[in-house]
Order: sequence, then C-alpha cells, then structure tokens
Amino acid sequence: MQTIQLSLDLDLGFPVLQEQFDVHSYDHYIVAFSGGKDSLACLLHLLELGVPKSKIECWHHLVDGQSDLFFDYPITEDYCRKVCQYLEVPLYFSWREGGLEREMLRFDSPTAATWYETPQGLKTSGGNSNNASTRWRFPQIGGSMITRWCSSYSKISIGDAAIANQERFKGKRTLVLSGERREESASRAKYNEFEPHRTHTKSRHVDHWRAVLDWDEAGVWSIIQRWNIRSHPSYELGFGRCSCIICIFASNDQLASVYQIAPQVIQKMADYEKQFDTYWRSQGKSGYKIHREYTVIERVAMGNPYPMKPEIIRLALSREYYESVVVPNGEWELPMGAFSKDKSGPM
Repeated sequence: MQTIQLSLDLDLGFPVLQEQFDVHSYDHYIVAFSGGKDSLACLLHLLELGVPKSKIECWHHLVDGQSDLFFDYPITEDYCRKVCQYLEVPLYFSWREGGLEREMLRFDSPTAATWYETPQGLKTSGGNSNNASTRWRFPQIGGSMITRWCSSYSKISIGDAAIANQERFKGKRTLVLSGERREESASRAKYNEFEPHRTHTKSRHVDHWRAVLDWDEAGVWSIIQRWNIRSHPSYELGFGRCSCIICIFASNDQLASVYQIAPQVIQKMADYEKQFDTYWRSQGKSGYKIHREYTVIERVAMGNPYPMKPEIIRLALSREYYESVVVPNGEWELPMGAFSKDKSGPM
C-alpha cells in the first residue's frame, strides 16, 4: 500500500492533522486542470506516484462558456487539450451557459444552466429555476466565494454539478485534486491538504486532495522540467500566475501588458465600468484595502507592460496550440514569469 503522509503545522493557526491515506485506493481521479503550473504539477505528481492513467481524468472549466472569448486567453482551451493528449489522459470540458459575461449582465433572470462533457457525451443540469435575481455587477476582490463569485460560478459549482449528476461516481471512491499552494496567499495558507469533498455523500465517496499545497514554486517548476512540458504561454509572456487574461486581482503592470496584446479586452471592460457606474476592481464587502480606486484605463496608464516576445503573443492569442507542448531533453527553460515578484492573482 502506497500512502501519503499528511501533516499541518500548528504554527499556521489551524488544527494539526496527522493522517495517512492510500493514494491507490480510488476508482476515479479528477484533476481540476486550469492549464496553470500548479494544476499541471498535480497531474504529473499523480502520474509519478504510479496511479494508472486509465483512472485519471482532467476537467477544465471554460470561463467564457461557448460564447465569444472575453475573460480567458484564447490559447488556454487547446493548450489543455494538447497537454492531456501528450500525457494520454482524457480531458473533459465544462461550462456555464453564456460564461462569466452572461452572469455579470444577468438582470431579473435565473442562473444559467451548466454543461459538462462525460464519457457518455454532453450533459446539462440546472438553468430552469423560477427564482429570478439580478447580478449586474463585476466580481469583487476578496477571499469569499460570494464576493469573488467568478470562481464559484464558473468553476467550483460547475465541477460539483458534474460530479453530483453522474451515476458513474455512485458507489465508487473518487479523489479530486486541485492546485492551491500555501505560499500563494494568506487565505490559501489555511487550507486543509486533505478533506471530504463538497460532493461527498453516503452513496458517493469523494475526497479532496490539494496535492501541492505545501510545495514551493521551485518544486512546481522542477516536476514540470522533469517531464519537459512547456508551460502555458501566459508564463512565457511574463505573468507570474495563469488566470483569466483579465482578472480582478490583476496588477497595473499586468493590465498594461493585456492592453498591449489585447486592447479590445481592456476597452470592453472600460465600457462596462461606465455601464455599471463602478470600478472593475471594486472593494466590495471583503474589507480588502484599496487606498483609492482607479478606472481600468487609468490603471493601464500607471503600469509598465512586460517585454513580451511577438511569437509568444501570437501563440497566446491563437485558438490552436501549434507548437509542441513537450521540448527535447536538455532544452527546457524556465518561462519569464517564473518566480516573478508580480504574482497578482486569485487569493
């Protein structure tokens, strides 16, 4: 029996957990695969532990749904597809109908339906509620999923629905892996490494393992180098984290960089600021300290864009990952965004 030893540091301010679990005791392994370095590290770690590929599947949530791209990098979908093809692991896409933009503009209407790919084909759930409500606002910075509704709406709740509505997980043991790391933020430093997943029930055993929670960034890049896999183009552009192309946590330098490669994204957000009569980066109810709020255009002017290579810009803005996701032995290099001091991103 191959076991994983779990331990949490009492000095971090939450209970100590000393426990072992058999990493090979599950029927299904679901990796929440964003395309970022940490979720990639989770997948590679699972493979290095010897878990059979036949039991592993990656799930990627499309934040823009099947609508025109706005929040996400155009390359992300196919990058994820090519990585999984290379590693011979199935990849399933899921999304909220209309994506984040539809939810942001939702006015006196119910939450949209969820769509998710399965081995038996495309399935859907929800979207037929009689409870109409209004969002009509940007997501806001903060650790709460109610305030930062973009993550809960376009990722977390979609994954939950896809597990809860598939009979194949009933009577089985499923392990969900996600790539949060303690050093990313004070909030993530308090996470449990291992716990029952939200979808766990008497008839469906589901655990949640944050497999790289205690890893530092060097360890993440090290496992990616061992597998000679090329990172998501956002890192090669200079971004320290791979999230949406426009994120409420984005720094001024990141916004200036986005404006240089995709000015229409920034301009569209500026138009919504006028429509909503509020700022893109809003303090909301989180208590997150902002000394003064600026429009997204003002923040672009205050930032300095990264020295981005034209060939990487073209790749990041393409819908097809036309390069190889694996590089020859000895030729792998750290991307420009590795160990960046500008790690503005989700908390």
